[in-house]
Amino acid sequence: MSVNGGLAAATTPGIADLLLEVGAVLFILGILGGFARRFGLSPVPLYLLAGLMLGEGGAISLDASTGFLAVGAEIGLILLLLTLGLEFSADEFSSVLRRHVPSGVVDLLLNATPGAVAGWLLFDSWTAALVMAGVTWVSSSGIVARVVSDLGRLANRETPSVLAILVLEDIAMAVYLPLVAVLVAGGGAVEVLIGVSASVTAVLLVLMGSRHFGDRLSHRLTNAEDEQVLLRVFGITLVVAGLTTLLDASAAVGAFLVGLALTGQAAQRSRELLSPLRDIFAAVFFVSFGLSIDPGTLPPVLFSASILAAITLVTKVLTGWYAAGRDGAGARGRMRAGLVLAARGEFAVVIGGIAVVSGLDEVGPVTAAYVLILAVASPVLARFADEIARPFMPKPVAA
Repeated sequence: MSVNGGLAAATTPGIADLLLEVGAVLFILGILGGFARRFGLSPVPLYLLAGLMLGEGGAISLDASTGFLAVGAEIGLILLLLTLGLEFSADEFSSVLRRHVPSGVVDLLLNATPGAVAGWLLFDSWTAALVMAGVTWVSSSGIVARVVSDLGRLANRETPSVLAILVLEDIAMAVYLPLVAVLVAGGGAVEVLIGVSASVTAVLLVLMGSRHFGDRLSHRLTNAEDEQVLLRVFGITLVVAGLTTLLDASAAVGAFLVGLALTGQAAQRSRELLSPLRDIFAAVFFVSFGLSIDPGTLPPVLFSASILAAITLVTKVLTGWYAAGRDGAGARGRMRAGLVLAARGEFAVVIGGIAVVSGLDEVGPVTAAYVLILAVASPVLARFADEIARPFMPKPVAA
């Protein structure tokens, strides 16, 4: 094909519509982000609401760019967790992870229980109870990662406990997601065992690789010019994320562990090169998340979803309070940990989607409303966590 022919093919109406929609979305996000920064807030809630307004049933419908935004959203989540992993070494984080196994147990008991009870009461079904338990249990890795970064809390004492909870939840999802997918679809014990085994194996392999080959990987990937470093780190991260997804594990876990494997100067250089790319695709992730929710399904279930959101906001704050306390954080740090962990997101949507595909249609709207409430409320509340924590701080002793 000639060059002129290729250019002509690239100017078809479909391509033009795609470019117009994507360009308009990114420009709007830039305006919203600047507005949020002016008031010292994370732009995440505004991005989510923009997606809600632009999706199916919203004020404006995006048709040509749907596929691009879906892929961009997945890349955004991967980059968010990769850059979060770059903040820590594998050895340091392994120690934190071991220390927070009790925090993971508290997280499961406090946050899965309200969802299971709600699923049974609302839908009179043990399958719906299992699904809703997962929806209320797991925090949004993407939202939490972005808010912690936006608010400048990466170096805070409570942050390792927050990341430990996220990773423990993501690892648990390697067992839970294949389990719930098979059970909801009416599968048997053999299918459950195969799905769970594959997922756990994927997570363990990536963990072992990051621990034993981190230094060598850091040297190989970052001993080059900036362009090559960016392509190598981004490329290997997508490969690992793809492999973990093929084995029904979380792409986010794979990306996070690649970040842990890069150490020292390699990690610093990777952070600097990947940050602009992360910011663009992370914004697409949040918009795409909002696009997945049909506003028309929200009003009938808003009351029940709000009650459930209020209950599990409190239980997640208690989880963060306990976990951050194990790292010696004070009242402010504990409250910051709990409020940022309250965000639910991508995993809850995936779980709700599994339920809907399997015939539990009534679970979808409740999940969507519940997730949207906490995805918007958590970043806003996290911004004011220090003020919210003030009544829980010890009173100064009078002279």
